[in-house]
Formats: sequence, C-alpha cells, structure tokens
Amino acid sequence: MPAAFAHGWAVVILPAVIWVGLLLLPWRPWSTRERLETDPQAALATDLSEITVLIPARNEAETIGTTLAALQTQGNGLQVVVVDDQSNDATASIAAAYPNTRVVSGQPLPEGWAGKLWALEQGKSHVDTPMILLLDADIQLHPGLLSALLAFKRREERHFVSLMADLRRTSFWDRLLLPTFVYYFKLLYPFALSNSHHRYVAAAAGGCVLVDTEVLQRIGAFASLRDALIDDCTLARQVKNAGYRTWLGLSRSVVSLRPYGSLASIHDMVARSAFTQLGYSTWLLLAVTMIFGVAYGGPFALLSLPLAWPWALIAWAAMTLSYLPILRYYHMSPLWALLLPLSAAFYLGMTWSSAIRYWRGVRSRWKGRVYSP
Repeated sequence: MPAAFAHGWAVVILPAVIWVGLLLLPWRPWSTRERLETDPQAALATDLSEITVLIPARNEAETIGTTLAALQTQGNGLQVVVVDDQSNDATASIAAAYPNTRVVSGQPLPEGWAGKLWALEQGKSHVDTPMILLLDADIQLHPGLLSALLAFKRREERHFVSLMADLRRTSFWDRLLLPTFVYYFKLLYPFALSNSHHRYVAAAAGGCVLVDTEVLQRIGAFASLRDALIDDCTLARQVKNAGYRTWLGLSRSVVSLRPYGSLASIHDMVARSAFTQLGYSTWLLLAVTMIFGVAYGGPFALLSLPLAWPWALIAWAAMTLSYLPILRYYHMSPLWALLLPLSAAFYLGMTWSSAIRYWRGVRSRWKGRVYSP
C-alpha cells in the first residue's frame, strides 16, 4: 500500500515537476534574452563591401522583389547573388531588375541533394567576399539590420551568426501556432547552450545567416550536408564541430514574408521536417507523445481529483509562465498562453502526420519536390 501510495503521488506531481523544472533550468530555454534588433541610424553609412548576399530562390516571384528592395537600404557596397532554382515563374526577371544583383540560372537537381543546398552550392562559386549572408528569398530585413548583425559578429568574435525571423501572424491559426513554433524550437535547441562553447547543442535559423566564407570552405560548404532537410542546424553543428563559434538569436527586424494563414499551410511547414527532428525514430515519437500527454493533459486530468488539483494549478501556472516571454516579445496578448495545450495538441498531430508521410515513402515534400526515405 505505501508503495502504491507513493506511485500515485508521483503521478500527481509529475506535470508540476516538468513545468517548474523547465522554469528553473539555468540556461532558460523559454527566455527571449538572445535577441538583436535593427540600428536604422547606421544603415546608409555602413560599408558592406565585405559581404555578398546569397539567395536561393524557387518560384518566389511574390516575395523576391520585397526581399531585394530591402537589401538596397542596408548600406554601401553590398553584392547580391540570386540562384534561380528552376523557377517557372518571374523570379529571375524580377531579381535581374535590381542593382548589384547577379542572377545565376540553377542546374537540375542531382541525386542525393536537397534543393536549397544545391542552389547554395552553385551560388557560392560566384562569391569572392570575406563574408556571405545566406538569406531566404522570402525574408525582409529592416533598414540597419545587416549593419547591426555585422557589428555584433565582430564584437562577439563569432564566425557564424543567425537570426530567427518574425513569422507573419495574420489569422487565428497564425497566432495560435507560429509563436509556439519558436517556443518549441527554443526548447529543443536552447539558444544559450547553442551559443556557448559546448558542441553538444548547435542550432541556427537558416533564413538569415552571416558566416565567414573561409569557414564555409573549410567545412566543405554545402556539399558536406547535401541531403540535410534541417540544413540550418546541420550547418551550425558542422561549423561548431570544426572549432568555430556560432550564435543564434531572435529578431523582429528579420521578417518572414511567407503567408501562412491556414491550418493546412502551417501543417505542411511543420510536417515536412518534424519526424526528421526525431531522427525518424518511432520510439522517440512515442516518447514525445507520452511526454506531451503528461505535460499538457496531466493538469486537466488532475483538476477533478480532490487532493491533486493544487498540483494541477501549479503545473498550469508554470506552463503559462514559460510561454509568456515569447508572447511579450511578439507583442501578443498573454491570454494566448491559455491556449498552449491546444497548440501542443496540433503540433503533436502534425508530428504524427510527418511520421505517417515518412512511413508511406515521403521523407519530405517542399516546393514541388518530393524527397524519399
């Protein structure tokens, strides 16, 4: 009886232990302290001739113009290379209209390469500057952002710095799920650990990365990770393993132009790499399912038990507190934190959807390309 009683209380307090423990972690994965914002005053006066912007673009006619126009406001001497990755829209002609912009016609995708990495591999041969800014074709930089990023890189003596873009929130689904995407990314790859000297955690946000050209060359550039679907974190890990220093932060001055708006579009974005994050492991998928069930479902299940409800409230309060920094950073109402369990349910469902796709023979699907297991 005492053993059964002890096991019962262990179940009761477990959700509270999970969430309070998360708040007490010394590396504070829920925090937004790693951030970098724009410096508009320094924009036009900054010499950016040491940087070439490398942009892989596949059917990005809707956004590439805005992306390139924003680069024109960043400073002096900036060169841009756009790799048109077999687009069948006006991407190439729009890009060619901008000054200091070279458009490279991408070759067909070889076997064993991911599309974005193949485009970057082709573009790097057109770069002769000490630094490269890897920029997605749907990312808009606010004036002064690149000068601030360059100054930070030099001040902190980093070889590789990246910023996670502010994802557009124009619908209920965007507001429910996109801040949660950043929240989970930070839990999975704690920025403080990734930015430290330790090599066991390495992460990056591939939409905006400023890196030394020599570092890319020494690690084999993009050929060394040619089939990686989570290419940003894989690249950061290779840079770190080679003995170089990386840094990852948030920024509201790096804005994603890609519209989501619907549950289906967010599902496609998450499902294309969620099971990849788990290493295609069914056991890890089951473990994540169990953890989500205990962490998010546990407090609700315990509310109806006479002696357990205080623990349920502690768990729920700690869960809410862990999400508030992200909501504050993106200027959202704290009431969205009450819907975190609902967001979690959708993310768990999208992860299972990603796994089912894989079991059916689709490793990932993006931009009209299907990658098989």
